[in-house]
Amino acid sequence: MNSILHFVQPILPLNHTRTSTSPPAHDSLTAVSAGKHPHAPLRNTTSEKKPKKQDDYHSTLKALNSRGRFPRKSLGQHYMLNASINEELVAAADVKEGDVVLEIGPGTGSLTNVLVNAGATVLAIEKDPYMAALVRERFAGLNRVEVVEEDFTRSHVRSHMFSILASKSPADGTLSTAKVVANIPFNISTDVVKRLLPLGDIFSEVILLLQDEAALRLVDSSLKSSEHRPINIFVNFYSDPEYKIKVSRTNFFPEPKVDAAIVAFKLKQPVNYPHVSSVKTFFSMVNSAFNGKRKMLRKSLQHICPSPDIEAALSAANLPPTSRPEELTLQDFVNLHNLIVTT
Repeated sequence: MNSILHFVQPILPLNHTRTSTSPPAHDSLTAVSAGKHPHAPLRNTTSEKKPKKQDDYHSTLKALNSRGRFPRKSLGQHYMLNASINEELVAAADVKEGDVVLEIGPGTGSLTNVLVNAGATVLAIEKDPYMAALVRERFAGLNRVEVVEEDFTRSHVRSHMFSILASKSPADGTLSTAKVVANIPFNISTDVVKRLLPLGDIFSEVILLLQDEAALRLVDSSLKSSEHRPINIFVNFYSDPEYKIKVSRTNFFPEPKVDAAIVAFKLKQPVNYPHVSSVKTFFSMVNSAFNGKRKMLRKSLQHICPSPDIEAALSAANLPPTSRPEELTLQDFVNLHNLIVTT
């Protein structure tokens, strides 16, 4: 395959980037060898390689060339070319020595590199066998990087994380929590959010690089908006979201048609979830409410109980009988559910 280096335009600087304070990068991508079998096993060894310079767009593209790889549209692959943005992701999670971090779609390992230099133990889940092999080889000299070749949307995340966290638990048996830091394919962002946010017993924070418009929708809790959807109720039920910074599309290869943004989700512990008699029936009710978005709730929720009962519940929750779903806060939905749904 011809070299892909000539496709890349100069990267525009990130307006909000901070000066890096992390140590030198563990291993330059230019040192990755080609031609290895994509399923080569991870070598667990305590030997450490000599730190080298940080990744840049040249080293990232050389790594892709070393495998004869071109980003696959079907996998939503857009590789980060600006090391300072990886630094922003890691800083947003406040990754420290000894932290356990889940990374989704490590690609060439540029973000993995920054996580390792921050002192983290990294579980990287990668669907592309060639990229999984590349990251395995790059960090083969470390016992703090494990690469799992799986589709994250079908991965047994809880099982993977429990095995790592259990090995790092203190003597009293208390299970510590991990963090998620990832530059994920835009086309699976909703699936990733839905899988991760209910795992507050495993993860304390989830830091994701998402499509900018999707990021704004996820963190916007304003009412009476056309963008107010069930996913907003879901996100706020399980987390406290925060939009961090916007990232220009020019920092990716290939360049996507949209900008990106870093979003931080501080996960709630299960004991701190809003009190509902059943989480399953709560979200079933929320989805039903939004299925008839312009309908009044007394109409869209008639399958749960008669309209007069819904009106009475709305009144008891200090809501007008003509309420529509986009007019209700998370707490409003919680109150309504507890009044009309029996389990």
